Amino acid sequence: MEINYNFIHEHFKINGLHYSYIDLLQFAYYFVKNGETYQQEIGIFLLDWLNANDFVEVKTSGSTGIPKPIRIKKDAMVHSALATGEFFNLKAGDTALHCLPSQFIAGKMMLVRAIILGLELDIIKPTTKPVFDYTKHYHFCAMIPLQLENALRNSDKIKTIIIGGAAVSIALKEKIQRVDSHVYETYGMTETVTHIALKKLNNFTSLREGATNQPVECYFKILPNISISRDTRGCLVINAPKLSEEKIITNDIVNIHSKTEFEWLGRFDNVINSGGLKLFPEQIEAKLQNNLSQRFFVSSIPHETFGEQLVLVLEGNETLIDPSIFSELKKHEKPKHIFSVKQFVETTSGKIQRTKTLELIDFK
Repeated sequence: MEINYNFIHEHFKINGLHYSYIDLLQFAYYFVKNGETYQQEIGIFLLDWLNANDFVEVKTSGSTGIPKPIRIKKDAMVHSALATGEFFNLKAGDTALHCLPSQFIAGKMMLVRAIILGLELDIIKPTTKPVFDYTKHYHFCAMIPLQLENALRNSDKIKTIIIGGAAVSIALKEKIQRVDSHVYETYGMTETVTHIALKKLNNFTSLREGATNQPVECYFKILPNISISRDTRGCLVINAPKLSEEKIITNDIVNIHSKTEFEWLGRFDNVINSGGLKLFPEQIEAKLQNNLSQRFFVSSIPHETFGEQLVLVLEGNETLIDPSIFSELKKHEKPKHIFSVKQFVETTSGKIQRTKTLELIDFK
């Protein structure tokens, strides 16, 4: 059987009901006309999915620039769904929970996975505190970290949870060690049709066997039919012929440990060169996460001698910072200045725009 974007699995269901092509078309029209905002977004995407075009138009997140519309082949989305299904061994009739906004690629792909793999999809309102049927068991769900944080009490009802959209804090990683759900961090972007690699965050085999020290899995494992390499900058290059006709050159600096595994270090556009030392803000931020209650990020300002100088930027009113919060940092990782802004500049998907936020600061 040929599986392409015209295929609707016979076991596919939304909220307990199976939909044929005509049924799904009518369902989409109903959502667009009568639904809440999140339901209208679902309806709009389904109408795009069911039309005669072989592509859908999706906006990039804008985390590193202005959000822009790009066209993604529907067959690429099908192949992405099949790769995820193979990685997690998802079968027709498995249950899935959809709690993400569908104007972004991650939410759209939950619908595509259900249609192509034959999942029984329950759709709920995409809030930061997801409310779902706690008497029901789900095989699969995609969330942002804040949703998982707020759903931990009932996360045991979901067998596998993939997390994306923002960094997973050290505190959350510690909390999920006590849950039965299998939690994976995702690596991907709109251009790669959501994730092309996954990193396990809990339920490690050695822990289950009674290990006293919590193991840490540092590497992302790529999905089937994908290969990786690095360019001259040390950035990840993705070769995924079933997802993109051209190689995808990222701005993510990585170490490649095998043909199928890589370690993410940070964004090339965020790297700070201070006196010849390369500093990765994301790694410094990870060390500070448990010590700061307000939102923050690490960046740099120009310096006559060192080229760039490390700074800490806080959101909200300026507060006194106890120097002890920097105790886990190496000498060269400690910020030389601390600034604050009332509110960070964000993309439409809630990601902090560092450069635009820095423009709000008077450094004099």
